[in-house]
Amino acid sequence: MKKIFVITVLVSFLTASGIMAQVSLNFESGNQAIEIGNCWKFEKVTYTNVSGNPISGSWSSLSDQLNQPSAENCWIKTPWMLVGSGNITFQAKFTGSNGNTRETKLFYIPYNASNAPSFEGTPVEFYSYTWPQPYALTPQAVSVPVPGIIANSAVVYKIRVSMTGNGGSTRMIADDFIFPGLYMSNPAGNCIPQVVLQDADGDGVSNTEDAYPTDPYRAYNSYFPSETQSATLAFEDLWPAKGDYDFNDVVVDYRLQTVSNAAGNVVEVFAGFILRASGASFHNGFGFQLDGITPDKIISVTGNDISNSPANEHINYSIAANGLENGQTYATCIVADCFRRVINKGADPSTPSMKYINTDPSEAKVPYYPMNVHLVFINNGIPAPGGTVSLAQLTSNAFNFFIVAETWTGAMNGEAKVTIQDRGKEIHLADRIPTDKVNASLFGTLDDDSNPATGKYYKTENNLPWGISILQGFEYPIEKAPIDEAYYHFVDWAGSAGVLYPEWFSNSGGNRNAALIYIY
Repeated sequence: MKKIFVITVLVSFLTASGIMAQVSLNFESGNQAIEIGNCWKFEKVTYTNVSGNPISGSWSSLSDQLNQPSAENCWIKTPWMLVGSGNITFQAKFTGSNGNTRETKLFYIPYNASNAPSFEGTPVEFYSYTWPQPYALTPQAVSVPVPGIIANSAVVYKIRVSMTGNGGSTRMIADDFIFPGLYMSNPAGNCIPQVVLQDADGDGVSNTEDAYPTDPYRAYNSYFPSETQSATLAFEDLWPAKGDYDFNDVVVDYRLQTVSNAAGNVVEVFAGFILRASGASFHNGFGFQLDGITPDKIISVTGNDISNSPANEHINYSIAANGLENGQTYATCIVADCFRRVINKGADPSTPSMKYINTDPSEAKVPYYPMNVHLVFINNGIPAPGGTVSLAQLTSNAFNFFIVAETWTGAMNGEAKVTIQDRGKEIHLADRIPTDKVNASLFGTLDDDSNPATGKYYKTENNLPWGISILQGFEYPIEKAPIDEAYYHFVDWAGSAGVLYPEWFSNSGGNRNAALIYIY
């Protein structure tokens, strides 16, 4: 009758810093088939009880002759486990001191649902040690920290200890392996990890941690500034002049939802905007650049509003097939080619045309207008031609918001002056880099004190900006009320690079003149 050994590995519990499982292998079964039956794997490693060989007890492991540099040649591999924290430890020595090099390398192996029957992903090396010569003939303790990326994870991994060498016949003897973590293989089920039963879509992220438990291409949501809160952008459009400095020419709330997959790559972004106010008669454009992200890393952009009306109203943007602006080093999305036109879509058609939108208390209010822009980076598991973008690359700081302002063109047919957008007249937040289409000749003119050589952009000599982003939201000034009169500490805050009066915009402590704040 064939015996089935369910689990012979030692599982112990430490209480020094809470309960933590350990998966151990000490070879004292004396029969490698028993460990293989419990989901350990060996390549060119046997057991030895020859006198003088075992490190502890009666048995230890014995490698083949270490004369191959490949980490795939000789190794010991754990069962599937939920890796804990702390150190991986074992003891090792050698049968002799000849040979050129001897190395020990450790790898973690992720679960890959599509790679049956092993279900192993690509091994990732996280530790390498070159043994000094002469090689130790007495046991040496090895202790390797568990890498943070897999420590205390809710998904399973294997750990592989590889032994390599170059020349000679020396072998490694190893014993007393301890791996922090919980044994999760199923010996009765071809060693499939038990945790897979909790991963419905097989992407390696457990159902409890997966925001999309039935979608193998999506796993996590990230929000900015939060899942329920929006931030506010406010711009002054007369740059490089300060103008009336009321910061209500373009006012828009925004919230970003970034969806990533199990590998930590961005799948898509939902950028939600609420167009609130346009205290300008200009037909200003509004958009954002993704700093550091090339256009070929985005498959498509939808939800933006570009009419490309005649040039005497606003410019015609050149848009690529994927929805981004042509001719840019970094991905540039024009959200609205004419902010004023788009926000007016929420107005009552019977309401007379207004000079300003939601900035003059004497005029009727226009409903806020919502927009949802969708950027796709990976579609059904297939990334854009330029490759993937990691979540670490696409932080909230990569979103570089700006407006494109109009400029006077002079009289036409003897009538009053008219305006037209100058695509190069971009206005960004302070110290944010412009796009390739900026008119760099405007830097350092009028009230602007930009100096690209030092990284100073869109600031006056006293560091006053033309655009601000307030994470907590912002109640902007009424028409023609300078922001420094509506908010008493704005100049102090801006001049100190945000050190002084960080709550300058709040409705507390005498920070503002309520009579100069627009109330919707």
